[in-house]
Amino acid sequence: PAVLEAWTAALPFVLTTAQQRVLAEIVADLQPSYPMSRLLQGDVGSGKTVVALLAMLISISNNLQAVIMAPTEVLADQHYRTISALLTKMRESVNSAMLPALEIIRRARVGLLRGSQTASEKEETRNLIAAGEITVVIGTHALLEEGVAFRDLGLVVVDEQHRFGVSQRAALRQKGYNPHVLVMSATPIPRTLALTIYGDLDLSIIDQRPPKRQTIRTRWLQPSERQFAYNFVREQVESGRQAFVICPLVEESERVEAKAAVSEYQRLQEQVFPDLRLGLLHGRMSSLEKEDAMTRFREGEFQVLVTTPVVEVGIDVPN
Repeated sequence: PAVLEAWTAALPFVLTTAQQRVLAEIVADLQPSYPMSRLLQGDVGSGKTVVALLAMLISISNNLQAVIMAPTEVLADQHYRTISALLTKMRESVNSAMLPALEIIRRARVGLLRGSQTASEKEETRNLIAAGEITVVIGTHALLEEGVAFRDLGLVVVDEQHRFGVSQRAALRQKGYNPHVLVMSATPIPRTLALTIYGDLDLSIIDQRPPKRQTIRTRWLQPSERQFAYNFVREQVESGRQAFVICPLVEESERVEAKAAVSEYQRLQEQVFPDLRLGLLHGRMSSLEKEDAMTRFREGEFQVLVTTPVVEVGIDVPN
């Protein structure tokens, strides 16, 4: 469609062939009267979010709302920033001759709903969602609360879907009348296994990295090689890069995770990297503290961030 072509042309980058292919599959799914149920799988950085955004714009073009649910507040905040920035650039760049495309982008009003917001903030956002004034809703599990009602929900996007239970995904779907559903994951899922676990979902795979993406290299070290790892981190930091140190999930407890992260942070800061700027992030911190830590790391104030799996999904720090 011409409108979709105008949107993609207005993006600050060119879609990869793989992105164009899965977008075509999703667009085809959005045409029939029965709802889409599709799994979009692609590595971190392969461009799943922009594909989801274009699908949400199609929903808005039909006077419907779209929602994207993320498993953590850190990731929900990132989606809010990324999608808001993309929409702003698209509004500025869309061909003025394509007024319908521009009008739909203008109708894409983004709102954020998460558990740590104050009661008044949540109520204001819920009212705007119910009135249909917020057309692109981004949030965490807070979206599942009874007080959240949509005027007309057309598309449900679940990011890192394996972090949610079946009943949670169903609860969000039930907030609309048979909305289209797109679930996304960076976890590689072989087709045979996908059919077993997600037999009710069609599968789209972004199997191509955007240009200039560096190759991801994984190296596993013995405990005796720990100093080698520390030396490597120091070399990267001295060359202007940054590093995460992820503390393991000892058990399903944020309290245990937090203790592990705090003690490791203290050990690294005092004994290993006393001359570097270290930051700390874990699940027991308040939302404001988490956002402050991520912002300071993203802006380069922290050279190394000691954290827990709270940042395991899709955190975007290009450096």
